[in-house]
Amino acid sequence: MNHSKENIRQQVQHNCHIADARHAGDFTMCTYLLKMREFFRWEQNLGIQAVLPREKLGDWLEAREALWESLHTQDYAPLKIDGREYDPFDVPAINRALDAHGLVYSAGLATGARANFFLGELLDRETGEEGFMLHLSGKEYARCLSAPPAMAAEKNVFLRREALARYLWEKYETWGWNRPDNALGRAFACYDFSSDAEAALAQMADAELSAAREHELGEYAASQLLEPGWNEMLLDLALSPAELMARAVKDHIADALRTLPCLLKEANPASMHFYMGNLSGMRRHLFPQLYAAYETWLDGGDLHPMRELVSGSSEHWLSLAREMMNVHERLGVGSAETLRRLVLERCGVAGS
Repeated sequence: MNHSKENIRQQVQHNCHIADARHAGDFTMCTYLLKMREFFRWEQNLGIQAVLPREKLGDWLEAREALWESLHTQDYAPLKIDGREYDPFDVPAINRALDAHGLVYSAGLATGARANFFLGELLDRETGEEGFMLHLSGKEYARCLSAPPAMAAEKNVFLRREALARYLWEKYETWGWNRPDNALGRAFACYDFSSDAEAALAQMADAELSAAREHELGEYAASQLLEPGWNEMLLDLALSPAELMARAVKDHIADALRTLPCLLKEANPASMHFYMGNLSGMRRHLFPQLYAAYETWLDGGDLHPMRELVSGSSEHWLSLAREMMNVHERLGVGSAETLRRLVLERCGVAGS
């Protein structure tokens, strides 16, 4: 990496460290330790199957936590690129400046209004008729502890191939501890991880990149249908159960518009299993009928119930999302509990 690129990388990584200083403690201890192991492997450029040196890992962990302690009160710093200064959240302007360097950058707010930054190798860029710009990245040069494989921010959609591959490997390693007979296991069984894990991971990443693309384009389409008002509501709901519900509702809109129709059209078993294996937490709680339809397909190979369910689901989720925004417009920051009850009632699921 030349001097100019290295200087940009250091600036972005500095803001990543500040974001981690503020938010790394938000994870449960188990999740935190798993993410730190993966983060160490990325930072040290270790292979996915490399045995982690215990003493070196311990020293690194201690040093990283000390660094975060020194940074947690700092503000995010502007980026200086080719003699000009940029607000770190001015993503379009920064990416225009990075074109000459073959780099791509993103900055935004994830769940809980947590800032997230990354800098990577630009592999491809696509402009859609709907007005979005999709950026595909390869090798990552700067990132936070949490590295979402895909994200959408205003008119920009980012697909992070390296982050996706690492996410898949984390899933595989976790599944491999007990090897339960579940949807994720069925997805992994479609690839030859036992003979050549590196090749199997590359094949799976290529396949799931397509599904991730559809989901993020669905997110973009959902944003066009819900703005203005949706992101303002999310900020008011930050760190509440209602925020998790709102994000799940928008995910279901995105999947009903793009991801699921694509998966059902292609009927690729590996991707179908992987999607259902990741249908967890709030998303699964609010839409139990989808997993039931998947089990019908498992039992007899009949996709008709799932197609029927998906064909009418976008209207349901959009209607619910707009009702949520109406409640928020009326009640503002005090709407979280009312919205929680509304979602549970409209989805017909139990909740305390």
